Amino acid sequence: MIGSYILLIFIGFSGGVIVAGGVFAFIAIIGVVPRLAQKTCTQKYMTIYEDSIMIGGILGTIVMISDISLNIGIVATILYGFFAGIFVGSLAVSLAEVLDVIPILTRRLHIKIGMSFFIVSLALGKLTGSLLYWLIPGFFNYKN
Repeated sequence: MIGSYILLIFIGFSGGVIVAGGVFAFIAIIGVVPRLAQKTCTQKYMTIYEDSIMIGGILGTIVMISDISLNIGIVATILYGFFAGIFVGSLAVSLAEVLDVIPILTRRLHIKIGMSFFIVSLALGKLTGSLLYWLIPGFFNYKN
């Protein structure tokens, strides 16, 4: 009985390590952090960015798999949704940039100006989705 629990813990932990490694490798490969640091001229804070992503991933995992409930209030929820939207939007735009989606899209649709508005609208859409997720009770019920 105890041996089966130990085996389940080992399999779950190993699976989590593999998935987390894949997610962080994905973020590193598409270059979100260096690109943001380059655009904002904050390359000297690169380790803080990387550590923040790692700590956020760890704390997010702990909150998701446990029964921890965070009553942080509406203002903190809005701030969290705002920053989560920025991160997800940046991730989506970085992935699109790596895959050369944006240059192909501009050539196919013959877009000469206004591409910055398109990119900002992608980020705002991701922000809106994140806010809906966190602000509407029961919007996505994953625990019963």
